[in-house]
Amino acid sequence: MGDPGGRRLSVSKEVQYDFQAHRSKYRRTRSISIKLPDHLEIGTSISEFWAGLAIERESDRCLKIGIAIHDGTYLIDFSVQRVSLDEEEESIKNGDSDWVADHVVDELDRYRKEHVCKILGAGVIAELDGQSPTLCSRLWSELDIVPMVVTSNPVLRSGKARMVSPRVDETADSAARKCLAFYAPTKQPRLSISFENEVQVDLGGLIHLVTLDDYQNSVREPTWRAAQKYIKDVVDRKLRVVFFSATPQGGGVALMRHALLRFLRLQGVSVEWFVPKPRPDVFRITKTNHNILQGVVPPEVRATDEQLGKIKEWIVDNAERYWVRDSGPLSAPEDGGADVIIIDDPQMPQLIPIAKRIAPNRPIIFRSHIEVRDDLVLNEGSAAQHVWQNMWSSIQHADVFLSHPVRSFVPPDVRKETLGWLPATTDWLDGLNKPMAEWDLQYYMHLLRQVCQSQNLPQLAYPDRGYFTQVARFDPSKGIPDVIKSYARFREMVKDRPLEQVQQLVICGHGSIDDPDATIIYDQTMALILKSYPDLVDDIVVVRLGPSDQILNAILSLCTVAFQLSTREGFEVKVSEALHKGKPIIATIAGGIPLQVEDGKSGYLVSRGDHESVAKHLYDLVTDKDLYNRMSEYARTHVSDEVHTVGNALSWMYMVSKVAGGQPLKPNERWINDMAREEAGEPYKDGEPQLPRHRST
Repeated sequence: MGDPGGRRLSVSKEVQYDFQAHRSKYRRTRSISIKLPDHLEIGTSISEFWAGLAIERESDRCLKIGIAIHDGTYLIDFSVQRVSLDEEEESIKNGDSDWVADHVVDELDRYRKEHVCKILGAGVIAELDGQSPTLCSRLWSELDIVPMVVTSNPVLRSGKARMVSPRVDETADSAARKCLAFYAPTKQPRLSISFENEVQVDLGGLIHLVTLDDYQNSVREPTWRAAQKYIKDVVDRKLRVVFFSATPQGGGVALMRHALLRFLRLQGVSVEWFVPKPRPDVFRITKTNHNILQGVVPPEVRATDEQLGKIKEWIVDNAERYWVRDSGPLSAPEDGGADVIIIDDPQMPQLIPIAKRIAPNRPIIFRSHIEVRDDLVLNEGSAAQHVWQNMWSSIQHADVFLSHPVRSFVPPDVRKETLGWLPATTDWLDGLNKPMAEWDLQYYMHLLRQVCQSQNLPQLAYPDRGYFTQVARFDPSKGIPDVIKSYARFREMVKDRPLEQVQQLVICGHGSIDDPDATIIYDQTMALILKSYPDLVDDIVVVRLGPSDQILNAILSLCTVAFQLSTREGFEVKVSEALHKGKPIIATIAGGIPLQVEDGKSGYLVSRGDHESVAKHLYDLVTDKDLYNRMSEYARTHVSDEVHTVGNALSWMYMVSKVAGGQPLKPNERWINDMAREEAGEPYKDGEPQLPRHRST
């Protein structure tokens, strides 16, 4: 990120060794998967590489810069250039100008376009990261390259004690190989979990995606000032904050935690995140419990006492094996344990009595991110009541109960004074949401075509035809049958239009290790299309995607209209993600969705199962260009900071600052964000985008 649009300093370049690899012109014309300026067509393969970046300092304004290109097996290309800042520029350079980053970004951008390749990751030696503070964030934001900061080790001659300084090209090659070692077969950076089951966010800090300036520029000033007030207090008091949740990857909770820890650690907050060892048999039970509490399973489906006991046994086993030892997160604060514990998952309430037994006065915050239907919980003898009472026996010992801001999600057992509203959030700077260059967008659309081809699915005709999309897990509550039925009704309304002017439909999403329903729902979806809408088979793409966030980003960025037709929902921040991209959304009045959509301004709200209204809104949006543009612009500019990482951090750091100081936190059904802003002296002012408060009750 940095400031690529600012004034660039003039530099002189001396090519000491240029890139030598040449791509076959014939193969180039046959295999390009991206629309290039010379209008070459889309084909079947793009080479995927890793880079190594190193410097050798000659003076403050003169460096040798080495760039190595690696294909996963061999070093295939490299260059060495001597780059010096022109003498007249030396006197005016300042912290806003990063001439080293300018050079490296330009070189890699030129290389990928000339060689029609995708550079997935880059090893950046620590000396280069120190010399060029914006390089890593610009690699991520401008070129979609994951930057890893690695150390350069001197070479020790065999049998001799004297060390030999490697040449800059050798160091660059080493950096590329070190970066590559952290990649999984999926061509994504590996998920790193410590022995104690602590999630090592960004490979324990090796990956550098963003800077604090990037975060500050992503929110409005009142949000930033308020967040800094509480962050400073937590850092100054050296508080240890620990989150617990069930999974390290794949679901909304995990996405929020990766983003939150990335931001807080940039500012020196001592924050950690632990997960239990996964057990598939337990995940089947917890998913069933989730569905029972939402009311999306038949009434006869129940959780037995034996099954509920398995969940408790799983949590107790993990706590005793990993977390209650000296200096472990559950040990008492005076023994090095956490000062504040946050249970961020309804699968893990059993940790609350364990933590309270060890340190009775330590504050514990519990966050419920699911819909708990109070009408089902109040139904005497119901399956939902049985599950909830089992959970509540542990949850009741927490000091604060947080919920999505929907009153019907909270059973009456929860004491009003402990209840606060905290919505789910996303991150505008991560792989799911960051703006991407056209080159990268088309690369990910190419990957989507490859996935469809490998799974024998229909092909998306974009850019020749537009498309609608719903990006969500394959879950019984996501309303996928309603998406298909609404699209079918829309197709009836436009049956007289030429096919090339009619949008296709993409239904896609990731999976999570604690979500065993995905395959079942996927199969049901395909069966519905084949049986009821055989004429639309070639225009509905239903695909489960791998763990790449950017492919979902590309799909949402390039769609015409987004759906979120959930039948039951918690908050579903995918709605705000679509709006932030300027995509009008058609969504159901379910859970926290209406908090995010201004009906008729940023999108449309419909009743569950109202396929006719969905189709009518689709028709209006694709036939009325002025309506579409007006709604798109409003959506893009009216998303609240509350649903971004910085706004989320503001709420968490406010709560930590309060409860760790011995002050009781009594939200009394208020929004935590409001309390934090007001106590920081930064209350909301007229005109500042804000989630509607009146819908929270």
